[in-house]
Amino acid sequence: MAALNGSWVDRFATEPTPTGVRYDEILLGGTDRPKLRSAAGIMAAILAFFVFAQLVSQLMAGLGWLLLRPGGEYRDWLRAVGRFEIPWGMLSGHLALATLIPISLGAVLFLHRRRPEWLASVRPWFRWRYLALSMVLAFVLFNAMLFLQHLGQPFPTLKPQPDYWVFLVLILLTSPLQAAAEEFFFRGYMLQSFHTLAPRSPWFGVVCSAALFALFHGTQNLPLFLDRFAFGVLVGVLVVRTGGLEAAIGAHVVNNLMAFSYAGLYSTIAEVKATQVIGWIDLAWDLGGFGVFTLLALLLGRRLQLAVTTPGTRTAEGVDPWERGH
Repeated sequence: MAALNGSWVDRFATEPTPTGVRYDEILLGGTDRPKLRSAAGIMAAILAFFVFAQLVSQLMAGLGWLLLRPGGEYRDWLRAVGRFEIPWGMLSGHLALATLIPISLGAVLFLHRRRPEWLASVRPWFRWRYLALSMVLAFVLFNAMLFLQHLGQPFPTLKPQPDYWVFLVLILLTSPLQAAAEEFFFRGYMLQSFHTLAPRSPWFGVVCSAALFALFHGTQNLPLFLDRFAFGVLVGVLVVRTGGLEAAIGAHVVNNLMAFSYAGLYSTIAEVKATQVIGWIDLAWDLGGFGVFTLLALLLGRRLQLAVTTPGTRTAEGVDPWERGH
C-alpha cells in the first residue's frame, strides 16, 4: 500500500471518509452527489472491464503466439487460449480478470474522491490475520464437504492432464489474484455503489452485486446461476458484517484453487472452465458449504474482535445495521 500513500493520491482523495459507518456505507456522504457518482461509476466500471479485459486478453494471446510459436492456425490458438486448454490460456484469462483491481481502486479514487484502501476494509486495507484464518477455514470446510458429498462413491481415477504441473504453478500464482479481483469489484466497489443508490438497507447492495456477479459468468443453467448468486449473497453479508473483504476473498480463493487443481488431476481444467450446467443436488451441497462457512467466518470475526465500522463515533449505536434506516 505504500504506492497509495503518496501525495498524488492526496490530490484526488479530497472527500473525507465518513466516521463510524459500515463497510457498505463508505461511499455515502460527501458534498457532491454521491448517488450520481455511484450510478456513473457502476456503468463506467463495467464498460472499463469489458474494454481492458479484452485488451489484455488479446495482447496476451498475441504475445503467447509470438513467444511459444505453437504452429497451426492463429484462430485455433485463440480457441485453445480462451478455453484454458493450455497453460497460457489460464495465464491470459486470469490476468485479464485482474484488471478488475485497478478499475475498482481507480473508481473509488477518481470518481468518488476517496482513498482506495477503504475498499479493502474499514480499518483500512487488509486485516491479514483474518484473511489467513479465513483461507484455512475455507480449505478445511470445503474439503470436508467434498468428502461427504462423495462418501460411498468409488474414488475417481487419478489421471493428471498434460502439462498439469505447469498448470498447477499458474493456479497457485494467478487464481488468488483472479479471485481477489472479482471480490474487489463485486463485493467491494459494486456492493458499496449499489448501496449508495438505496441506502436504507444493506440488502440492496448485497443482492444487486451478487446478481451482477452471477450474470457476469455467462451462459449457465438455473441451478448454476443460483449457486453463484447464493455465494455472492452470503459473502456479501460477510463483507458487511465483518467490515471487509477478507473472508470473501479467502472463500473465493480456496474454492477456485480446489476447483482448478482437482480438475487437472481427475479430468481437465478446460472442462471446469466450460461448465454451464450443474444439478440441484450439487447446488444443495454448495449452499450447505457456503452457508456453514459464512456462519463460522462470522464467529471467527467476533472472536478476533474485528472492527465493523470506520473509526469515529457511530450513530444509532446498538441498533441492528440490517434494520436501521438512514
